[in-house]
Amino acid sequence: MADNEEKLALVTGASQGIGAATAKVLADHGYHVIMCARNSKNLESVEEEIFAAGGSATIAPLDLTEGDSITRLAHAIEQRWNKLDVMILNAAMLGNLGPVSQMDPKEFNQILTLNLLSQQALIANFDPLLRKSMDAKLIGLSSSVGRNARAFWGGYGASKAAFENLLLSYAEEVANLSKIKVAIVDPGRTRTEMRAKAYPGEDPNSVKEPIIVAESILNLLSNDFATGHYLALGK
Repeated sequence: MADNEEKLALVTGASQGIGAATAKVLADHGYHVIMCARNSKNLESVEEEIFAAGGSATIAPLDLTEGDSITRLAHAIEQRWNKLDVMILNAAMLGNLGPVSQMDPKEFNQILTLNLLSQQALIANFDPLLRKSMDAKLIGLSSSVGRNARAFWGGYGASKAAFENLLLSYAEEVANLSKIKVAIVDPGRTRTEMRAKAYPGEDPNSVKEPIIVAESILNLLSNDFATGHYLALGK
């Protein structure tokens, strides 16, 4: 990619936490960042911080589980930029923690819709634009419970296990046909709203800030890695 060519990144779940931190770090390092989330007010706040720091961004308030929202977003990006260099799949839903035998079917369906089905729709809709980049990278944010089952985390854990399999399958499919590289990042214990919901009694100062994860993602993007790479940040 030429040095003067604008690099374009799409970050989902960018209104807070790891997504917002990642969007700001990428913007600080020359990316034009397209930020997606449902909360338009929070997106605007993140965008203002990016602008104030001299970066560039575009907000795209939308619900990834709603109708053809993803298709419309992909079409809009294609019309304006005609490519995508980086896609960060960060949006996810935790749901209520509890026994598998007592899971609310409606909520479990919502978890799977956002954490899995919407992720496949994002990959499907943006695959053509990623293929047009000379150095396309797709990074999915996962969790250790996707690989190591934990009591009461069945719904979220199952969605992340399926999400990882989906990403790795896609990585294998495009490995010899494009320049797209896929990686999975497990952020570990991080100070986010989701973490606070899962561990309400935990001191937030005892876990790392989202900026640490964001900088690790930037470092991953800045270096070559084998597709299917797994990065666990731990504590």
